[in-house]
Amino acid sequence: MSIDFWSLGLQAVNVTILIWLLSRFFWRPVAAAIKKRQDTVSRLLNDAQTAKTNADAILAEVTTAREGIAAERETMLTDAAQKAESAANLALVNAQKQAQTLIDTAQLESTRTADALRAELTEQATLLAVNIAQKLLSRLDTAVVQSAFVGLLVEAIGALSAEDRESLRAANQGIELVGTLDLNDQEKASLSQALSQALGSSPALTFLSNPELIAGLEIRTPHFALHNSWQSDLATIAKALNHAE
Repeated sequence: MSIDFWSLGLQAVNVTILIWLLSRFFWRPVAAAIKKRQDTVSRLLNDAQTAKTNADAILAEVTTAREGIAAERETMLTDAAQKAESAANLALVNAQKQAQTLIDTAQLESTRTADALRAELTEQATLLAVNIAQKLLSRLDTAVVQSAFVGLLVEAIGALSAEDRESLRAANQGIELVGTLDLNDQEKASLSQALSQALGSSPALTFLSNPELIAGLEIRTPHFALHNSWQSDLATIAKALNHAE
């Protein structure tokens, strides 16, 4: 078998020309297209990565926001619970104060009512006791009682201050001597003598009667009064009873 070097050389030249043509007119456009496609894919991948990064950032922000909202909600719920508890405690305290005020007012009103009733009953009892005493005293021997009150009147005059006795002695309009009965001349003379001895002078006397005295003798001038009767004594007792605790 013989080798045709001319044919082999021509084929080699043809192959070389074909390779040059392919590289010149085929492989470069294909490579450029592939390169362009690769660049497009790379750009898309980069865009996708950027979008993923942005999405991750947004997701992180949303997660943080949700956590913040949850924390704020928890804080608001806690504050609301505390405020509600404070309001409830305040309402309870106010209710207790109002209840105590009502109790104190009721107790005060009850005390006032009891005091008023006690005072009324005391006054009624005192009035009844005074009326009974008046009736009992009015039954006593008038002459004996009158004599006793004359002595008491003399003692009362002796117990007066020097200024009061001088005022009685200097009474320009005289002295009224008030008893329960009209006196006869002898009784008037006896009383005049007793008063003159007690006062150390003989003032002008006017004798009057007042059955409301029950028993006793009282001295009266326009500016002075010396009470000496059962009416005065009973009034003093009634006043003391009405003001007793």
